Amino acid sequence: MKKFIVLYLGPKAAQEQMQESSPEAAQEGMKAWMEWAQRAGDGIVDLGNPLGAGKEITATGTSDSSTGVAGYGILQADDLAGAQALLDGHPHLMMPGASIQVYESLDLPGM
Repeated sequence: MKKFIVLYLGPKAAQEQMQESSPEAAQEGMKAWMEWAQRAGDGIVDLGNPLGAGKEITATGTSDSSTGVAGYGILQADDLAGAQALLDGHPHLMMPGASIQVYESLDLPGM
């Protein structure tokens, strides 16, 4: 099985979303995530977490990150198509403007 890094992108930072959400809406959101996790089953290596504010570090300095990454997860599947299939009907996509990026984690040669 190959591993895949999943990045959850959104128009709002995860912290902002959580602060604006009512307790009822937060509970419904968690229920949807847990139902998805149950469907994905053994395909989930690490359910992941929401991410807070970040920094972009370059050779010339540091600035606030502006990528819109709101969270991450790690999946396992035979191939990218299999990882995509695990993400079908994912609750993150219910949020307007949200998207998911998935990348295969490659082994380092000689490691």
